[in-house]
Amino acid sequence: MVNRQPILNQFRHQFSLRLMSVLALLIVAFGWSTPVWAANHLERNDAINPNLEKQVLQVIHQHPEAIWDSFQLYQSQQFEHQQKTQQALLQNLKSSPQSVIEQSPVSGATAQKIVLLEFADFQCPYCAKAHETVKQFMEQHQKDVTLVFKHLPLAEIHPEAIPAAKAAWAADRQGKFWQYQDALFAQQEQLGEARYVAIAKTLGLDLQQFNQDRQSVTSDQLIQKDVELAEQLGVSGTPSFVMNGTVFSGAVPLSELNRVAGTM
Repeated sequence: MVNRQPILNQFRHQFSLRLMSVLALLIVAFGWSTPVWAANHLERNDAINPNLEKQVLQVIHQHPEAIWDSFQLYQSQQFEHQQKTQQALLQNLKSSPQSVIEQSPVSGATAQKIVLLEFADFQCPYCAKAHETVKQFMEQHQKDVTLVFKHLPLAEIHPEAIPAAKAAWAADRQGKFWQYQDALFAQQEQLGEARYVAIAKTLGLDLQQFNQDRQSVTSDQLIQKDVELAEQLGVSGTPSFVMNGTVFSGAVPLSELNRVAGTM
């Protein structure tokens, strides 16, 4: 195997960030799995010089195995970093749960000895299924478990995910998150502007305040904060859960929630 370090040092010495942006473009084109790294370079350096591109292609042609090896190393380092971040957050959730809960909707036990984080998307059919299981679980463990809802709208595939999340957040501002959440999941196939307002009316919300809150920058910021927390925990799909130091996903059965909670 070719030693990657001298070649990487040569890259740093010979090529500017603009050249690295060309390499990033080629990486994306070849389907290599470093899209965030590539996107950051491309964003900073939109214009690509054809001469630089030729130089990069020449280097790739001369040292393909070294480039591939270097990016495998990059992936490994990223994975290690993500694992450390995840473990730190799981420890915080155990030792200082409020630092992770922050302003999120909470129900169940106030002691926060067992905390169940639920990451969900209101347009996700699996989340609707899991919602019923979580309700059963919490009915059995109101005094033992603190349920915390975290927004994880998958907007790429669910166009109503973010509007629904913002509406639920606005309902929470008036103390009706859990009722609003129940209605969203129950009426999941009808999500849309008219439905959000109709649910708000049914729950007796102040409509002017409701509309103002869901259209606010704060709603966007706090939902995005939940999304970032999910990323730090290695959560990418919905529904996903975190409890007792365990991260798990899918519409899990009641028995699995009981097992992770240590109540079986």
